[in-house]
Amino acid sequence: MATTAQLFEEPFDADEYIERLAWRTPGGGSKGGAEAFDPKKLLEEFVNHIEELKLLDERIQRKVEKLEQQCHREAKEFAHKVQDLQRSNQVAFQHFQELDEHISYVATKVCHLGDQLEGVNTPRQRAVEAQRLMTYFNEFLDGELRSDVFNNPDKIKEAADIIQKLHLIAQELPFERFSDVKAKIASKYHDLERQLIQEFTAAQRRGEIGRMREVAAVLLHFKGYAHCVDVYIKQCQEGAYMRNDVFEDIAVLCQRVNKQVGEVFCSPETVMAKLIQSIFENKIQAHVKEKLDETRNSDVEQYLKNLYDLYTRTTALAAKLTDFNLGSDKHTFLSKLIKNIFSCYLESYIDMERQYLQNRSGMILQRYYDSKNHQKRPVGTGSIQELKERIRQRTNLPLGPSIDTHGETLLSQEVVVNLLQETRLAFERCNKLSDPADLPKNAFSIFLILVEYLCVDHIDYALEIGLSAIPSADAKNANLYFLDVVQQANTIFHLFDKQFNDHLMPLISSSPKLTECLHKKKEVIEQMEVKLDTGIDRTLNCMIGQIKQILATEQKKTDFKPEDENNVMIQYTTACSKVCVYVSKQVERVRRSMDGKNVDTVLTELGVRFHRLIHEHLQQFSYSSMGGMLAICDVAEYRRCAKDFRVPLVLQLFDTLHALCNLLVVAPDNLKQVCSGEQLTNLDRNLLHAFVQLRVDYRSARLGRHFS
Repeated sequence: MATTAQLFEEPFDADEYIERLAWRTPGGGSKGGAEAFDPKKLLEEFVNHIEELKLLDERIQRKVEKLEQQCHREAKEFAHKVQDLQRSNQVAFQHFQELDEHISYVATKVCHLGDQLEGVNTPRQRAVEAQRLMTYFNEFLDGELRSDVFNNPDKIKEAADIIQKLHLIAQELPFERFSDVKAKIASKYHDLERQLIQEFTAAQRRGEIGRMREVAAVLLHFKGYAHCVDVYIKQCQEGAYMRNDVFEDIAVLCQRVNKQVGEVFCSPETVMAKLIQSIFENKIQAHVKEKLDETRNSDVEQYLKNLYDLYTRTTALAAKLTDFNLGSDKHTFLSKLIKNIFSCYLESYIDMERQYLQNRSGMILQRYYDSKNHQKRPVGTGSIQELKERIRQRTNLPLGPSIDTHGETLLSQEVVVNLLQETRLAFERCNKLSDPADLPKNAFSIFLILVEYLCVDHIDYALEIGLSAIPSADAKNANLYFLDVVQQANTIFHLFDKQFNDHLMPLISSSPKLTECLHKKKEVIEQMEVKLDTGIDRTLNCMIGQIKQILATEQKKTDFKPEDENNVMIQYTTACSKVCVYVSKQVERVRRSMDGKNVDTVLTELGVRFHRLIHEHLQQFSYSSMGGMLAICDVAEYRRCAKDFRVPLVLQLFDTLHALCNLLVVAPDNLKQVCSGEQLTNLDRNLLHAFVQLRVDYRSARLGRHFS
């Protein structure tokens, strides 16, 4: 059985158990071991082992039954013990309830006895107190204060309590009979009050918080308590303003005093509020008045800066002070203090802001025009000016004197930045200093000043001068600087639009003034766009005029009908070369001057006009065979130049023109086939016929029959 017990090792595995049993049996291993495998021996061993296991099972079962019987016996014993304990606990609980009831009964008796004793003692104490006060009152009546309490400085607290009560009693006595004693009591009352205040002041200077608290508690019932608080507030501020920054000094002072008042006074929030009121009405108001009055009439710019800075710092200080206990409505309390200081300045703020901004903006503009030696001229308005404008647009006639600006655009980003900077500061001040109800209206008035000086007096004036300076289409060597005006005006307007969105919109976004601002902005944009469109149109006319002059000057009739057909050595004519150089420069100028879709729009218009001019120009000549080839070369060069436009329509127009020029050189028998080609089939037959008529051999070869 010992061997069997060894086989039951943890963790138990049945397969492993059988394998180990077989391995221990001689001749029972799977490989036979040293002996050959003998199934009979293995069977015999298994039978014997099964018997052993049965005996082992019986032994274990008997042991288990014995342990179970023991467990049941102990459980019954434990249950009996628990029942005994529960009965004992119930008895103890009943005793506790009886004791509790007895204690409550005794306590009730004691309280009743205490009430009876108090009912007897209170009248006795009052009688004793009345007798004591009558004794002291007799001393005042006799005119001789004999009691030690009135003569001993160490008993000033007790004396103060007595005199305060006597003072209240004296108020009820008839004046005729007790005038002398009432005067003596009042004199002693004020004398003690003065001594207590002096004692409080001395304790404050010594930093004795405990003594200050005692004296303040005594003075609380005196009329001079408010004076005590005033003295405390005054002494707190002595030597507190040592820095150059008064607001920083005030913040430090309030932080220090806030910790102390709670230890000294029974109502610290009242004392703290009174301290802050004293600071605002005296120190801050005096500081504000000094700073603002010295610049109000002499330097408006500095006055506005000081007003903004002082108001901002005062409100920031008030925000810090809200951390202290100042009563239930501290925000309203602080707002009233700030309003009392700044109301006289804020009432006239927006008028001074507008006046300053107008003067400053005008000075910035005038200084710029003076630096350019430009005398600003009045810009005409009204129906006559509009009539002249329309006539000039349609006829290009020089109505009125032409202005030579020597290439100056009269636009300056430095001026614009200065104007926008002044306006931005004005918006910031307006946001801080305006009443919330007036903020949108005030911001709108500042915006109108910006529109007047930036958009009208600077940008619009520069556009007017630029329009007047644009030469007529037939002028020679015209300076087309209006595109520079366009470029700068575009940049300036982006800056204007950014300020509109960043600084004005937050001030008016939730008010009816938003609609007015957007309408005004739209109106200004449309007015400038009309003048820009007019100027660009005239500039394009001038460009085409310059190209006409180049063609008229450089293009010879013999270019397309050379005397020696066999000795033409050029790839394209001189006129074509110069025109392409000029056009390429103008295309580049347009790209520099504009952005976005405006570039494509203007280049499309320029390209269409350029094509129309070349088309009309080519129809002025007669072409020999070699001349036609040269014309094709010129158009090919024009087409290469047209690629710089990067506009499909323009390139398509020159492709068609190039195909038309093929009619100048194609063999007569192939004319019909060429006219039916992809690029020419949709064109008007009269146009095709007109080009064919430009051929020198038109009549001799009877080419007209192909179009009959």
